[in-house]
Amino acid sequence: MPRKRPSVDEFEAGLLAGERPVLARAITLAESSLQSDRELAQEVMVRLLPRTGAARRIGFTGVPGAGKSTTIEALGVWLVDQGHKVAVLAIDPSSSRGGGSILGDKTRMQRLSMHDNAFIRPSPTSGVLGGVARRTREAMVLCEAAGFDVIIVESVGVGQSEAELAELVDCVCLLLVPGAGDELQGIKRGIMEVADLIVVNKSDGDALKMARRAAADYRHALRMLPPSTPGWKTPVLNASATEGTGIAETWDTVEQHRAHLEQSGELERRRAAQQLRWLRQQVEEVVLATFRDRPGVAEAMEAAQEQIRSASATVPQAAARVLEAGFGAEAPAIQ
Repeated sequence: MPRKRPSVDEFEAGLLAGERPVLARAITLAESSLQSDRELAQEVMVRLLPRTGAARRIGFTGVPGAGKSTTIEALGVWLVDQGHKVAVLAIDPSSSRGGGSILGDKTRMQRLSMHDNAFIRPSPTSGVLGGVARRTREAMVLCEAAGFDVIIVESVGVGQSEAELAELVDCVCLLLVPGAGDELQGIKRGIMEVADLIVVNKSDGDALKMARRAAADYRHALRMLPPSTPGWKTPVLNASATEGTGIAETWDTVEQHRAHLEQSGELERRRAAQQLRWLRQQVEEVVLATFRDRPGVAEAMEAAQEQIRSASATVPQAAARVLEAGFGAEAPAIQ
């Protein structure tokens, strides 16, 4: 027999009590493809919005092999030991073929997952660009409502589209590895520009000297880029997640950045801009989905693709015909 779905009151009570099973179920509702589930999740969030917004929202990204999960776990364990409640939203890449995802971050963060004051939630990207999941914002709100004062979002990797991560969090931490040189050339300028903090991980053992040189190279590169936050000079730190060095300094820098955001008024402006972008994305998502479902649009898309393949129409001409199929005489003109 299927479990009875909790009511809005029950979800509210469970979240305010910090019950992790209730939090997990609420996030599942928000991520659901069923409209009734998502509507219930929104009702729950409306009740709890006044209790959200105070948490530290930090995004972690980095080159493959930089040790994002190891660093997040080391930082999370350290924060829990300091009395914080830490939620980690670890984004797993969805398969471009089957749509499945690995969802293995709980097994990669075993030490952190054992703490009562920690919550780890892997979520699939579901094809969303930017290295973040479609419902990450809802998950963040629910975690804050459940009393987690530090929310860490781990993106899938580095890329220019990952500026999207900066639209979710207050502080973006970019993890890099020793050996600037050629690796520096491979780092997209876009992610460097949104990084509020750069940490050169694996700064230990024989690699320590190289790591310090890499940090100096990154500091030099940052001089040629605009600041991620007005009035803030992006620091470059050395750390070793495996040895636990540099973790406290990383958090101190996050707190310094937070203080700068609050004192300058940038935190309020940044959060407002993020909300506006979220609003626009939601509207655009629904409008596009509604258009695709209109009678004749799918057939028009197939015909347009064939016209492009056969060179019997230009892409703008084919696009205009698809719009005409969906909107009729009111179809907007291709700009």
